[in-house]
Amino acid sequence: MIRTINCTMVRTMIRLGLILAFAIASLGMAVAKPQHGFAVLGSLKYGPDFRHFDYVNPDAPKAGRLRLWYNGNFDSLNPFILKGRWAAGSNPFGVDGRLLTFETLMTGSGDEEDSFYGLIAGGVERPDDGQSITFTLRRAARWHDGSEITAHDVAFSFDILKAKGHPAFRVLFRDITGTTVLGPRKIRFDFASGALTRDLPATAASMPIISKAWYTANDFTKTTMTPPLGSGPYKVDKVDPGRSITYVLADNYWGKGLAVNRGRHNFQRITWDYYRDRDIALQSLFAGKIDFREDFTSRNWATKYDGIPAVKDGRLIREVLPDQNPSGFQAFFLNTRRPKFADRRVRRAIGLVFDFEWTNKNLFYSLYRRTYSIFQNSDMEATGAPKGAELALLEPWRKALPGEVFGPVYRAPKTNGSGIIRSELRAAKALLKAAGWSVKNGKLVNGQGAPFEIEFISYSKLFERIVMPYVRNLERLGIAARFRLVEPAQYQRRLQEFDFDVTTFRNSSSLTPGLGLRNAWNSKTADMTGGRNYTGLKSPVVDDLIEKIIAAKTRDELRHATHALDRVIMWTHNLVPQWFKASHTIAYWDLFGRPAIKPKYARGVLDTWWWDGAKAGKLGRK
Repeated sequence: MIRTINCTMVRTMIRLGLILAFAIASLGMAVAKPQHGFAVLGSLKYGPDFRHFDYVNPDAPKAGRLRLWYNGNFDSLNPFILKGRWAAGSNPFGVDGRLLTFETLMTGSGDEEDSFYGLIAGGVERPDDGQSITFTLRRAARWHDGSEITAHDVAFSFDILKAKGHPAFRVLFRDITGTTVLGPRKIRFDFASGALTRDLPATAASMPIISKAWYTANDFTKTTMTPPLGSGPYKVDKVDPGRSITYVLADNYWGKGLAVNRGRHNFQRITWDYYRDRDIALQSLFAGKIDFREDFTSRNWATKYDGIPAVKDGRLIREVLPDQNPSGFQAFFLNTRRPKFADRRVRRAIGLVFDFEWTNKNLFYSLYRRTYSIFQNSDMEATGAPKGAELALLEPWRKALPGEVFGPVYRAPKTNGSGIIRSELRAAKALLKAAGWSVKNGKLVNGQGAPFEIEFISYSKLFERIVMPYVRNLERLGIAARFRLVEPAQYQRRLQEFDFDVTTFRNSSSLTPGLGLRNAWNSKTADMTGGRNYTGLKSPVVDDLIEKIIAAKTRDELRHATHALDRVIMWTHNLVPQWFKASHTIAYWDLFGRPAIKPKYARGVLDTWWWDGAKAGKLGRK
C-alpha cells in the first residue's frame, strides 16, 4: 500500500513538472543556465575550463617589489566619494588600472574588447529579455579578515554607491533599479523597463564590492586614512599621507588560484612615491629610487636619457610598446558655461590659432600626431563625409546641426610649422568680428566694451611652456590670455565646480563605449558637480547619439553611431584638440621578467610582469 502511494505521488509530480515546464516554455520564460562569463558584443575567447589568460606566465614567482611614482598628492583612502584625492592604486574609474584592494563580481581580459569572466561571482545568468542579470557568488570569496563576501555585501555596495558615492556612480547606475538578494550567495540586478540594457550587465559586473559590516561601523561619506576592509590581491601596508603608499600581497587572498588570476599580481610589494615635480621624479628614476616609469613628456624622452650611464650599459632600459587601445581625447576644454565662449564662431577662432605643427616640432621633437577624434586610434573615428547608416542617424537633426557636420570630417587647420600663421589669424579675426567682438586700443572687446580674457589653468608646470606660445598667438587677436599654475587639490576642486576658462584634460575612451559617454558629454551631466562634462555641452543631438551607441547590438551599429557622435562633437568647436601617440614610451631597470605575449589592450607591467631575483642580484637590488 505504501509503495503504491509513493509511485502515484511520483507520477503526479512528474506530470506537474512537465506541465510547468511546458507553461514556462509557452510563455517564453526559458530559465537561463549559469555561465562562466559573457561578452557585451560578440563572443568569449576563453571557455569555461580555461586555465589562465594567454598573456600571462602562470608560473611567475610572487616576490620582490615594484616602485612607481605619481604626480601631486593624496589625502584619502576612500576612493568611492567625491571628497578628497584618492591614492594611486585605488581609482574606481580605472586611471591606475584596477582597484588593488577591492574586487568586482567579474573581470575583463586584456586581449578582448568587452568580455567578462567570473571573479567574486562564479556564475552569471542573463535572461533572454535582458531585463536583469543574476550572479552566484563563490563560496570561497572572502574579505581580508576572513569573513565571507555575501550577496548582502553586493546589495549594500550598489545602494550606497548610487545614493552617496561619487556622482559618476549615479550616472552609471541610473537604469539599474535595484537588487534582489535570492540567497546568501545569489543576487539579481534589475534594469529599468524600457532602458537601454546592453551595458548594464557589464556595469553591474564591474562594480566594486565593499564590506557592509565595515562601512556600517565607519562613515562612508568621509575621507579617511584608515584602509577600508578589502578583498583584493593586495592590502594597504604603509601610508605616508601625501607622500607615498605601499601595498603588500595579501597572504590570505582567496582568489589567487582562479583562472583569471593565475600569473597575475606577482609583486610582493608595490609602492607609489609622490612627486610634485616631474623632473625630480625623472631624476629619481635615474638614481634607482623608481623602478619603472612611462614617460609622457616628449622632451624628456628625446633628450633627458642621453648620457645616463645606466642607459648606456643597459641597466636602465628604454622601450616603446604598441598601444592598441583608443588613445582617448586630449584637448583644451573650453568652458562654454562662460558667456564669452557661448558663440561657436568665437570657439572656432580660438582653436584656429593653436599652432600644433610648430609645437610638435619645437617642443615635442615631432613625437606626436594631432588629435582629431574623440575616439582617436580606433575604428570608431569618423572618416570622410557621412553616408549610409551614419547619415541616417544624423538626418533627423539636420536643422539643428552646423552644415559642416554633413560634409568632410573635421580636421584642424595644418600649418607649416614655421610659427607664421597669418592666414589663421585673419580667419580668426573675421570670425570674432562676425560674433560681435572688435579690437580697440589693442584689446578685443565686446559691444559693451568688456575685454576678452582667457585663463588657462593646470597643476603641472610642464604645461606652461606649451601654453605660452598659444597665449602669444591669442594676444595677437587682442585677447588677454594667461597661464595659472594651481595646487593639485585646488585644481581638482575647480574642475569639480567648473570654475575655469580653459584647461587641458584627457577623456579616456573604452573599447566598447557606452554608459561612460553620458558622464562625459550628456546634457544632464553638464551642471553635475564632479561630472566630467567639462565643456558644459548641452545638445539633444549628442544625447540621442549617445543613447544610440548604448543601444547598439552589433559592432557595425556601434561604429555608425560613434562616427556620428564624433563628427557632431568635433564640429561644436568646444574643444581645441591637442596630440596623441599610439604607443607607450617606458623606461625601467633591468629587474623584471615578463610574459612572451603582451596583453593586446593593456600595458601589462603592473599586472603580469614579475621580479627576477637573478637580474636584481646583478644590480645589487634586494
